[in-house]
Formats: sequence, structure tokens, C-alpha cells
Amino acid sequence: MSKNVGARLLTVHYITHIAMCIMLHAWLKSKIGLPSFTRHEVALIVITIFWGSTFLIVHQAMKYSGPAFFVGVRFIAAGLMTFLVFHKAMRGLTKKEIWGGTAIGFTLFLGYGLQTHGLQTITSSQSAFITALYVPIVPLLQWIVLGRPPRLMSWVGVGLAFAGLMLLAGPEAGSLAMSPGEIATVLSAVAIAAEIILIGRFANEVDSRRITVVQLLTCGAFSLLAMPLVGEKIPDFSWVWVAAALGLGVASAIIQLTMNWAQKVVSPTRATVIYAGEPVWGGIFGRLAGDRLPALALLGAAFIVAGVIASELQPKKPMKQDNETAPD
Repeated sequence: MSKNVGARLLTVHYITHIAMCIMLHAWLKSKIGLPSFTRHEVALIVITIFWGSTFLIVHQAMKYSGPAFFVGVRFIAAGLMTFLVFHKAMRGLTKKEIWGGTAIGFTLFLGYGLQTHGLQTITSSQSAFITALYVPIVPLLQWIVLGRPPRLMSWVGVGLAFAGLMLLAGPEAGSLAMSPGEIATVLSAVAIAAEIILIGRFANEVDSRRITVVQLLTCGAFSLLAMPLVGEKIPDFSWVWVAAALGLGVASAIIQLTMNWAQKVVSPTRATVIYAGEPVWGGIFGRLAGDRLPALALLGAAFIVAGVIASELQPKKPMKQDNETAPD
């Protein structure tokens, strides 16, 4: 890919996600009789669009850079940009924010590092589908680690989303044997699930700005330190990986800030069902890049949307009736 092609790819990426956000905003404002979304949930939907559009760019960047270096540069850039914006707030940094940010940053390092490693050998669509397996993993980890079983409709939403993901992955299925890239991506899904739970654990006890800076810089530092351990060297200069790393650095900063802010209100289970739309957007952006979205994948997308809606519904509690007779 030439410098101009890489620049055009990033330009299409940002123009398209802005257009998608505008259309999504208009849809949410219209009266269509569906459950309303809070502003925190709308924010998570928007960053899911961001998230789903990154697979194609990373897949192309892996032709010019190793995964550890790319993730390191991406998140160091994101951390520095966030620090410059919120440098005054950093004066109040607490031990809990350092500890929480480091823990979340380590899961980020594992999640994005393994995912990026997998993108060296599997397609962006495969990566998006497999990564989205963190949807059913989150409530299981939440139950096992935190002892908080999800509500009934949250389980229904997760079940619908998982079924949709299986349909989306159907065109790529057909063999029980998994390649190293697919195994790495499955492990990245577990790490991303842990990240979401940790964010929910610390969200109401920390400043979103400060912990975001810590986790972004921690992720970048772990990635760069891992380079000699995995035998990776600094790649030759290329405008493709430079533009992709810096552009996605901005996206990463926005995504992590939004997740830390929104998950103060939105539960981890609800958040993961919203995040389940990621492979749908990944498929849309893949289609814009020339990938064909088969009918089975469209059906899977419908199941995921149904999962998001189902997660918004909660059984109505029966009205209490006052059977007592009023005294004379």
C-alpha cells in the first residue's frame, strides 16, 4: 500500500464514522416506539462504531509493522494526547487510579497485542467476529469473579448477541482446527472481557480522565517492553503505520475516555451487549472496502441488534395492591 492509499483509507475511515454517527443520532431522536437509550448508552454505541472500523486499518498496518511496536506507538500516542488535554487534572492522581489504570492497561496490552498479532495471519472480518466472543465471556467472568449474576433480560440479550455472532462467523466456519492467529484472537477476547469488568470495578471510584491517561500509557509501555521478548525489531519507516498508529491513537483515547465515563452508569453486562455491535460495523466497513457481506451475516447482524434491544427491556414488576381496608 502506498502513502496515498494509506491516507485515503484513513480519510474514508473518519468521514464514514462521522456520517454513521450523524445517522445514528437522527435515528435515536426519532419516535419509533423502541426503548430509549440514555446518553451514556448512546456514547457507547458511537464508540462501538469507532471500534468496529479499526480492524481493517490495523490489518493493513501489519504489512509494515510488528504488532508489539504498533500497539506501543498507538497507545503511547493516545496517552500523551490525553495527558496534554487533561494535564491539570493529573495533579490529583491517586494510588487507586495508578493501580486501577495499570491493571486495566495490562489487559489492554494483552487484548490489543494478541488481537493485532492475530491480524498478521487472519482477515479483519475473522478478527472482528472472534474478538466479539468477549460478549458471552463478560457475564461469566462477572459472575465468577464479582459474584454478580446478570439479570434475566441481560442474559437474553447476551444469548441473542452470541447467536448473531455465530451466524456472522458462519461463512468462515467449517473446521474445528484453529490457526495460531485465531487462537491469539480468542485469548484477546478473554483479555478484553477482563478489561470491561475492571473498568466497571473502578469507574465510580476514580477520575475518568486520570485513569484513562494511566491505562493508555501503561498499555503502550508494556507493548514496547515486550518487543525484545517476542523478538520484534523497530520496523522501517512507513507513512502507513505512522498514519494508522497516530490516527488510531486518537480513536483509542476517545474510546477509553468514553468507556470509563459511560460505565459509571452502564453495567458491564449491558455495555457488552452494546459492544456486540462491533462486528456488524466491522462488516459494514469491510463492505465499503470491497468485502462481500452474505445473507447469513445480515441475519447475524439482525440477531445482534435484537440483543441490544432485549437488553434494554426489563420485566415490569406487578403493581402493589392495597388490600387493606381503611379504618372507619
